[in-house]
Amino acid sequence: MTPKRTDTVRAGAQGAQQAVSAATPPRRGPLQPPGRPETPGRPLPPGYTPMPPAPGRRNPAFQPTRVWLDPVGWPDKVYNRLLEHRIVMVAGNLDNEAATSLCAQLLTLDAEGTDPIRLELHNLEADLGAAATVMGVLDILRVPVSAYVGGRIRGPALGVLAAATHRYAYPNAVLVLSEPRMSFEGTTTAVASEEEQVRTMLAALFARLAETAGREIEEVRADAERERFLTVEQAIDYGLIERPAEPRKAS
Repeated sequence: MTPKRTDTVRAGAQGAQQAVSAATPPRRGPLQPPGRPETPGRPLPPGYTPMPPAPGRRNPAFQPTRVWLDPVGWPDKVYNRLLEHRIVMVAGNLDNEAATSLCAQLLTLDAEGTDPIRLELHNLEADLGAAATVMGVLDILRVPVSAYVGGRIRGPALGVLAAATHRYAYPNAVLVLSEPRMSFEGTTTAVASEEEQVRTMLAALFARLAETAGREIEEVRADAERERFLTVEQAIDYGLIERPAEPRKAS
């Protein structure tokens, strides 16, 4: 009876030890608490501080941290403040969706008052159809529009500039006379129709640029075919810019 009781006690102790071992994760090395992820990019457990890597070695547990964060909703707040001062910002690529938004802003300001609108054009490119849409709206506004160019503006986006009442440029501005890059897909009939529409819009674009600059359409078209770059001084001589931008006067 005594040996049997001893075996029972030993069996119970071994079971308890196995239970403790199962509940305690194995050690993975110094300063590596349980739950450390093996795969880079997985989140670290709460309270875990990894050991700094040895000189010359990169620790995958450290991820770059962005120190400065954008305030929530700051672009909308800034643009709304600009609209209160009748300033409209246009940058990037002007596609159909952006053109619709731009036209809505211009028409709203035109309906709300009679003061001039300041149109800021920065690093702007435009789809041919979108540029034609904005040009049409600029032509029917009752209030004058002063366009200011910053960075590079090229191709059909120059039509938006040419449709403004007054045109100014910041010192870093570069104007590029160029033809739009376009591709067509579909049946032969559909492609031929689209090509005809493009030719019509291009003719209207070059006519507007030539009228604004006081030059012949053939000259403007030839400059666009070879992608002519114009600095601010050259753009003034060409006729697309009236004068360099000047600091705003305090109101």
